Amino acid sequence: MTATASATTATAQHELVITRTFDAPRALVFRAWAKAEHMVRWLGPKNFTAPSCTLDFRPGGAYRACICAPDGKEYWMRGTYREIVEPQRLVFTFAWEEEGERGRETIISITLAEDGTRTRMTFRQAFFESVTERDSHNEGWSECFDRLVQYLAGER
Repeated sequence: MTATASATTATAQHELVITRTFDAPRALVFRAWAKAEHMVRWLGPKNFTAPSCTLDFRPGGAYRACICAPDGKEYWMRGTYREIVEPQRLVFTFAWEEEGERGRETIISITLAEDGTRTRMTFRQAFFESVTERDSHNEGWSECFDRLVQYLAGER
């Protein structure tokens, strides 16, 4: 029993899980992830903008996006789509681009479940090298999802 608890704790330390319920149909939430014109409206933490986003939205396709901080500093991210099951599941890699270098990749999986007229999203990202890194992503993604709530409300 101790080994299972230790393994669960170790996984929890290196995996981010965020569950959100959106007051929007599942197809709309899926499109918010699948179309660049939607993503640029909500991608990035509070007070950030997303001046660039390109998606080759298919298994094996790549994406690249830029988020811009209020001070003008740009942060580029990129990845590859591994699995797309419309409108219920996405799996893709994620890495920050740092001064032209490729950052270490994590895997993001998103599951969208219907909840009446609402959508429950389960977002998972792993494997983080530290709790600090995981918590930093938690803060950033949580603010993105706050913005996604507002964006989806305007799209209904």
